Amino acid sequence: MATFLLEVGTEELPASFVTAAIAQWQDRIPATLAEQCLTPTQVQVWGTPRRLAVVIDGLPPRQGDRTEEIKGPPAQAAFKDGQPTPAAAGFARKQGVDVGDLQVRSTPKGDFVFVQKTTPGQNTPDVLQALSLAWITGLEGKRFMRWGAGDLRFPRPIRWLVALWDDQVLPLTLDTGGDVLHSDRHSQGHRVLHPQPVSLAQAQDYQNALAAASVLVDPAQRQQRIEQQLVTAAKTVAGVAAIPPDLLGEVVQLVEWPTAVVGTFEPEFLALPPAVITTVMISHQRYFPLYQVSPDGTARTDLLPHFITISNGNPAKNDLIAAGNGRVIRARLADGQFFYGADCRQPLEDFLPELEAVTFQEKLGSVAAKVERIGRIASHISQQLNLSADQCQLVQRSARLCKADLVTQMVYEFPELQGTMGQQYAQVCGEPEAVATAIAEHYLPKGAGDDLPQTLVGQVVALADRLDTLVSIFGLGLLPTGSSDPFALRRAAHGVINIIWGAQLPLNLGQLLAQATADFCATFPDQMDPDPLETHLREFFQQRLQTLLQDEQHLDYDLVKAVLGDGDPLALDRALAQVLDVADRARFLQTLRHDGRLTPLYETINRATRLAAQGDLGLEPLDPQPWVQPEAFQQPTEQAFYGGLQQLLPETAAAQVDRDYDRLVTALLAIAPQVSAFFDGDHSVLVMDPDPTVRQNRLNLLAILRNHGRVLGDFGAIVKQ
Repeated sequence: MATFLLEVGTEELPASFVTAAIAQWQDRIPATLAEQCLTPTQVQVWGTPRRLAVVIDGLPPRQGDRTEEIKGPPAQAAFKDGQPTPAAAGFARKQGVDVGDLQVRSTPKGDFVFVQKTTPGQNTPDVLQALSLAWITGLEGKRFMRWGAGDLRFPRPIRWLVALWDDQVLPLTLDTGGDVLHSDRHSQGHRVLHPQPVSLAQAQDYQNALAAASVLVDPAQRQQRIEQQLVTAAKTVAGVAAIPPDLLGEVVQLVEWPTAVVGTFEPEFLALPPAVITTVMISHQRYFPLYQVSPDGTARTDLLPHFITISNGNPAKNDLIAAGNGRVIRARLADGQFFYGADCRQPLEDFLPELEAVTFQEKLGSVAAKVERIGRIASHISQQLNLSADQCQLVQRSARLCKADLVTQMVYEFPELQGTMGQQYAQVCGEPEAVATAIAEHYLPKGAGDDLPQTLVGQVVALADRLDTLVSIFGLGLLPTGSSDPFALRRAAHGVINIIWGAQLPLNLGQLLAQATADFCATFPDQMDPDPLETHLREFFQQRLQTLLQDEQHLDYDLVKAVLGDGDPLALDRALAQVLDVADRARFLQTLRHDGRLTPLYETINRATRLAAQGDLGLEPLDPQPWVQPEAFQQPTEQAFYGGLQQLLPETAAAQVDRDYDRLVTALLAIAPQVSAFFDGDHSVLVMDPDPTVRQNRLNLLAILRNHGRVLGDFGAIVKQ
């Protein structure tokens, strides 16, 4: 068994590409090897800012011979009177065999000609030559570039190529457009610590040889080293490092030989809001903030006037590196200090006129206009929630100020601080704490898995902001298509649903969409008409509910369809009117499936549903009395069925009010014997009786039962298991 090494050496790659490329090779390389009937014992994919590499262990010297059976034309077309026809000769010629090698075999579709074809295996190095170039050129990512005059595209210029089959160079040629790279055994060490080339005697030496040249090719090793050094370095200033996962993941791909360096800035900058300091450190400088620790050494408290940067330079120069990074962050914090002082000289409300000059969307006008729309939608939400006058006042004040910080100097310089600085400035100028908190919270959640707003005022404004964006952008006809969603409308809709679910807000989303749509069309009468706009929004939220229930709550596809309806406007009306109830019912149906109660329930209700479709009773009636005539009964099973429905009515009514679906299931299971006797007992009936009165009476009995089942969901959408 042999080991193969492929290394692609480059100029410094973007950290995000290194991570993405490693993931792509981890998926594609084993798959393409398997397609070539090569099964190695191990595939290790590594990357640094200057290289991507794969080491494949346990490869055989050559592929095994492959035998495959190929189906040809029908036997009657291939042979006439026992002699091969041109069809047989052509098939044999195409497969590279003699006509005598053809075999006739029976299949479910008749007799056909077959041939067994053996393809000799190639030498594995020959296979790897073609695969390696495909692995390199098949990588995908953003902002690829061309250099030279060729067509090869890559995030950064490729400077060297290593390809070793054990101790032999595997010849590869890569045309970069002007320069033609030929593979050899010479890699490159650390740019500063080992600028000399690294000659690799054999593929198995790769990781150790590069480590000796101050390059840790395995990102997992670099991450472990960084985490250990962060802990150790923080202790030198009696602190503990904050280690955001995203920052750690990025820094790992920015260095080849990581060294933690502690830097310092003046304590006077600690007077800035902590969010400003940490944003400068993390988002702009890729530094790790340091915090004081409590006496027990665990809890983080206040920021320290220190930071840790992960250097890729010479550890002997750490003092110079610390000083240089200190100068950079002091300049950035000084800017922040100036912006903060300037912004605090006036109340937050005084920034509102400047929002008139900030465009939200060309056809929708300014951010100031958006703020007005947010206020109107927030008013609709407040009315549904029956908020007090004081709460409504806080909501409206929060909606009015929620975007004011967009025109402050601090947010102009550091856009990621929007909302955070709004909260800070609201506190500075004496706004109620509920308003300040809502300004920050209305941006939540920012993505999947993010925190939700925790205060009622923040929840209302967050919902209003997202609903305005959805209605307005949909109103322009800019609906998401495929993977294209430039206005992040899917994320906005997910935010609306998750806020309602997370806070258990009893909101009628359908009504809110109708109100917001009407407001939008009154404001922009030249845009989309109200009816199609509301329809598009309802369908969009139906899709988002389905996605969240299936993908995030892991509920079965058919059960989600049962509660949302599949082309059923009544089911969608109910789902949007009771968003909390949708999740409750879907989870409850999943519980029924797991505990086995769904199967008998399915049998009882679905049998009734299929026949009820032959009648004309609607989907809403639950009380049998107005729709069923007892005097038309011909069998005692009809009377028993009718009595069971009357006993079921109060249980269904209770389930609709307090969502106690367990009681409803118990009642539905209790009526199962009467339904079974109605269909199959000694006094069973023919539902489709020739007498139209009798037939309609029986169909109405079944329709009433179906409608009771629909309180749980559309059982016609459920797949029997």
